[in-house]
Amino acid sequence: MYFTDRTDAGRQLAARLEGLKGQDVTVLGLPRGGVPVAAEVADALDAPLDICLVRKLGVPYQPELAMGAIGENGVRVLNDEVIVQSGVSDHDLAEVERRERAVLEERARRYRGAREPADIRGRTAVVVDDGFATGATALAACQVVRARGAARILLAVPVAPRGWTTRVGTSADETYCVHEPGGFYAIGQFYRDFSQTPDEEVVARLRLRRGARGEDTEVRIPLGELAVGGRLTVPEGATGVVLFAHGSGSSRHSPRNRAVAEILNRAGLGTLLFDLLTEDEAADRANVFDTPLLAERLGRAADWLAARPGTGRLRTGYFGASTGAAAALWAAAEPGSGVGAVVSRGGRPDLADERLPEVTAPTLLIVGGADPLVLDLNHQAERRLRCEHRLVTVPGAGHLFEEPGALEQVGTLAAAWFADRL
Repeated sequence: MYFTDRTDAGRQLAARLEGLKGQDVTVLGLPRGGVPVAAEVADALDAPLDICLVRKLGVPYQPELAMGAIGENGVRVLNDEVIVQSGVSDHDLAEVERRERAVLEERARRYRGAREPADIRGRTAVVVDDGFATGATALAACQVVRARGAARILLAVPVAPRGWTTRVGTSADETYCVHEPGGFYAIGQFYRDFSQTPDEEVVARLRLRRGARGEDTEVRIPLGELAVGGRLTVPEGATGVVLFAHGSGSSRHSPRNRAVAEILNRAGLGTLLFDLLTEDEAADRANVFDTPLLAERLGRAADWLAARPGTGRLRTGYFGASTGAAAALWAAAEPGSGVGAVVSRGGRPDLADERLPEVTAPTLLIVGGADPLVLDLNHQAERRLRCEHRLVTVPGAGHLFEEPGALEQVGTLAAAWFADRL
């Protein structure tokens, strides 16, 4: 016996995964028993927690034989070889999928309510269960997660039979396990308490993890004829919401912006991290440096936020990084923008030079002391600004603020600036 219960198993597994802390990961627990384990992992990594709902598509006359699996957002993964060899017709396949999707949607409503599934596109997904026996559900989950766009998939379990990774094959990019015993008969033999996890515990675990970080909501923001993805976090009693404009080559998944956002959340400020461009648009480098276009998108997102129930009453601020800082300053210069404050991290204000005298929102310029070119550009911008403003250098920090403690200083400075002015 290795584990007292699933909480103990989660803590032991988290110790094996500690090297992932600070990386752009989302932890996905398999309901029901995998969720208490995953919650401990998410806490240890300070990562978002969600569930990974999958349903096996069994051959009609041999339901234990999987011909595929389905997940949320209409994801479907099929094993064409099994379908052909089993002689399953299109009609039979559709009927099985209809039945299983109804079950999946009911469980999604039960566990998640109205909240959308976590957006894992381009991110590292850590799929967690309370053990690996046959592995059918876990492997189906990995397939579904890959179909949802995860960049890297890690399958992590507290216990699995010796040689289990051979069965995993290419379904996961990496595997983690605490114990791999030889005499493996059932997962429960390695737990003192392996009682069934009730639905209420699954729901409570998800709510508790969201509460630790503020209420995380994956959103779609309409920007005229198109829409982009975003992550909105609004702590209870928030005093304002800060919209993030990321720099060139980055996205709403930027680890640096997320680190700053979490500091703002702890200070009682809401945050909205979103993509200024679609994937196709971002492939054209001209769009990345189109400051008026990016500023327009930022303004539209602010308008959407103002019209949204629960955030419309909150004042807004802009946080811009690198080229995103130019978009933030340009948007703040628009008549009637209503933005309450702007913070620039390692910004390129020169890309908004003509609009700088029109900015009225209090503006904080944060630059690394070891970033002389950008520091000079910010000194020049400081002379052009007519609003309340301040330039602060972080000693020894480069353009990306990768040095120990540098991002924490950025977050602390930004939190104080926004808190005083929103």
